[in-house]
Amino acid sequence: MLSLLALFIAGFLSILNETVPAGLLPKMSASLGLSDSVAGQTITVYALATALTAIPLNAALKSVGRRTLLVWSLSAFAAANLVIALENNFTVILIARLAAGVAAGLIWSNIGGIAARLVPENARGKAIAIALAGTPAALCLGLPAGTALGDAASWHATFGVMAALSVALIAWVFASVPNLAAEPKNAHVSFPSILRAPGVRTILWVVAGFITAHNLLYTYIEPLASRSGTGRIEWVLLVFGVAALLSIWATGHFVDPHHRVLMLVSSCLLGVSAAVLGVAFVSPAILYLGVAAWGVGFGGSATLFVTAGIRAAGTDGVQAAIVTVFNLSIAAGGVFGGLLLTGFGVLSIPWASAAIMIPTIVTVVAGRRHSFPHWT
Repeated sequence: MLSLLALFIAGFLSILNETVPAGLLPKMSASLGLSDSVAGQTITVYALATALTAIPLNAALKSVGRRTLLVWSLSAFAAANLVIALENNFTVILIARLAAGVAAGLIWSNIGGIAARLVPENARGKAIAIALAGTPAALCLGLPAGTALGDAASWHATFGVMAALSVALIAWVFASVPNLAAEPKNAHVSFPSILRAPGVRTILWVVAGFITAHNLLYTYIEPLASRSGTGRIEWVLLVFGVAALLSIWATGHFVDPHHRVLMLVSSCLLGVSAAVLGVAFVSPAILYLGVAAWGVGFGGSATLFVTAGIRAAGTDGVQAAIVTVFNLSIAAGGVFGGLLLTGFGVLSIPWASAAIMIPTIVTVVAGRRHSFPHWT
């Protein structure tokens, strides 16, 4: 269990590293003499580095032990955050963020597979759920805590604390995680072969639609919340985070015998919640209802995607492809949402998200044979 918790914290730190600048942008931009939009590129370069390097780096490092790979990645986190904590040169900060994004790609490409190999086959879904629960936990707890620390001390202090946490986690990983070989049964499997495996491309299409729809909502939830008449965005995000954590718990309990049902329910909930948010301007109560349903739909999605991918491909090497599509979809959601916001207004965003989920749900239904079958 200690090893699974170490993987959970590794995932938590990778998401925290990605998102924490969002809560610190006003302080960072003022300190560095930049606009918020320019300072926000610290998030963009991180996501792009993760998306563009996950597949080639995992291929290049396929012979490296998984614990060794985690330690290298956490060391990059520690070094990058220490540089940012001590630096005021924006170019240097961007380079450090680029390095941290590369490390995040390696972590998220491997923690699900490591977790799956630490337990018996009939408990793999639950183990993956624990390891990947760091995403909603970081969104629910990490981002507000990092922002509060930045308000109380400075944005430099926030990155310094993340550097210290990375160092502490390195010791934990050494003590609890075995240095598993990369792919003991499937070391010969190439990424082209993985993509040709029945069901894998369907899973990646579902990931793309699901995460694009989700990120449309997540990136622009503040203007949506303001439109509904509530200015308390922190409470809106708390409702989302708590609902997502409950979803993670439920997914961990039921993913192994009921994976297909959970995938269908998760997709339908995201689509329905987007439509509810489309009429959230009527009252704050409708907004909170939609956000709660959205959190439940999203919370267990990473576990569902990774579990489906590993089972369809027969190798944990598929995680790199999932991470790549996941992060490109985050970027796509942000860009598409910005265009909608400028051209059609904030209310177009949830309806676009709901529209994206229609073909996504159809694809999940159609993937009943290879991508999202019933497992026993």
